[in-house]
Amino acid sequence: MASSGISVGPDGVARCWWSDSDDLRRYHDIEWGRPVDDDRRLFEKLILEGFMSGLSWLTILRKRENFRAAFRGFEPEAVAGFGARDISRLMGDAGIVRNRAKIEATINNARLYADLRREAGSLAAYVWRYEPKRRRRLLDRAELMAAGLPPEAVALSKDLRRRGWSFVGPTTVHSFMQAMGLINDHLKGCVAGREAQRLRREFAIPRLDKA
Repeated sequence: MASSGISVGPDGVARCWWSDSDDLRRYHDIEWGRPVDDDRRLFEKLILEGFMSGLSWLTILRKRENFRAAFRGFEPEAVAGFGARDISRLMGDAGIVRNRAKIEATINNARLYADLRREAGSLAAYVWRYEPKRRRRLLDRAELMAAGLPPEAVALSKDLRRRGWSFVGPTTVHSFMQAMGLINDHLKGCVAGREAQRLRREFAIPRLDKA
């Protein structure tokens, strides 16, 4: 790997340094950093980022299909209806991360999702208003590591926690924003970074609708 943070894979493609396994390579090339406006996908990612706390994304990624099955596809309305029996079921499911606090937080967040949607029109419209207003150039690894948390990630985390959401600290929210394309943190020289830039130029920001 070069000091820039770019790693050339076995297929000859230049990628961000962290995409060093087949699973991560596919995720990096197809999903990470592409703008998303689908509420179910946004909710899923925010929850999975919370489950990742103290773990690695690769661990969560390899369990993602199990998580989807266990949490009814991460449809917020379905998860909001979970009760004590569901918690017991999930605590017995070896295919996911069996952390009671994170499971209960997921159900709590799903229930609060309805209030947020009523206010903003959609989760997408809500989170995209925290996109950094100034879109910067792609950075190399040293620049990215020095950049720190953007204030927008801190603000989104603070507002979610004010609303009662759990496991949405600033680092978790920043990771969510990177993954869902609100921030393009692919590195300079990464092929996928240029693709993410193009997709963001073509992306229509979801409108905030309080009607």
